[in-house]
Amino acid sequence: MARATTPAVELEVRGRTVRVTSPDRVVFPERGFTKLDVVQYFVAVGEGILGALRDRPTTLERWPKGVFEGAKLATRMDSTGDAFYQKRIPAGAPDYVETATIAFPSGRTADEVCPTELAVVAWAANLGTLTFHPWPVRRTDVEAPDQLRIDLDPQPGTDYADAARVAPELRALLHELGMEGFPKTSGGRGLHVFVPIQPRWTFTQARRATIAVGRELERRLPDQVTINWWKEERGVKVFVDYNQMARDRTIASAYSVRANPRATVSAPLRWEEVPDVVPNDFDLTTLPARFAEVGDLFAPLSVPGPGEPERLAYSLEPLLELADADERDHGHQDLPYPPEYPKMPGEPKRVQPSRDRDRKDS
Repeated sequence: MARATTPAVELEVRGRTVRVTSPDRVVFPERGFTKLDVVQYFVAVGEGILGALRDRPTTLERWPKGVFEGAKLATRMDSTGDAFYQKRIPAGAPDYVETATIAFPSGRTADEVCPTELAVVAWAANLGTLTFHPWPVRRTDVEAPDQLRIDLDPQPGTDYADAARVAPELRALLHELGMEGFPKTSGGRGLHVFVPIQPRWTFTQARRATIAVGRELERRLPDQVTINWWKEERGVKVFVDYNQMARDRTIASAYSVRANPRATVSAPLRWEEVPDVVPNDFDLTTLPARFAEVGDLFAPLSVPGPGEPERLAYSLEPLLELADADERDHGHQDLPYPPEYPKMPGEPKRVQPSRDRDRKDS
């Protein structure tokens, strides 16, 4: 006997009607959260998630079957999987879903979803989107990042607490350079710090600036921080993932849901909270109440809406000067790009050290 189909639910989302199909489909079996729960969560934190995504080309991380045991995400190396990244606007999207054209490192282009209103987020959530991956650019100029995104990524043997211990030194460095950063949990073990910058530099320059941040943190905290791209050289440290500022590399947005059994979310923090929280504090059930209490702590990073003034944004020059000093005083050059990138000007050999025959023979 065929299983009865639960009727769709229609939600009013700021003047739009968004249809939620199979609303009782369980997305997070361990917690019992349904698709409707996920959509309603995004509506509850609407100002925050829309602020994180508004006018930004956005890749959708879709889990249409839910986050069940053994489910895996398709990757560049393995296209099979129960979930996938949607980099082009899905067929049949409503006419209010706008797009922006972005270019990949290969030179190919795509029209990505570019949220302009909360109904777009709810519509994407109905398609199984849990995590939104916005580019650090605005659709008015997709070549000029307006955010520096610093990813403190704990390596095996470390965890969120280790990233939290690095964070004060990162903030101190930014203050020395006349900048302020805004921290958030990754929703996993890591910590992200976003810095609003003037949109007048390239991806290459923004990546170079992030490398400079990582190298300076490594000098100050050599036993805690690494900038080494190759995993075999990182040790039990926190990796500053500078390649998150390379073109087409994105970080989960603030308020995104992460595909883990607990349904944690990426939560903006006050700096004073960083050492005291744990990622599991923030999930589908707890963040709406927190959002109602503290508001959108990432509002200074959002693209202004129509008629709103520009937000605070910093010059990248101090960090680029730090990068110049690294090259001049320490002989530091560029670092490897991700493997799918074409060979970049000035990039060192993209060979794992243990397999580098020239290095072994030297």
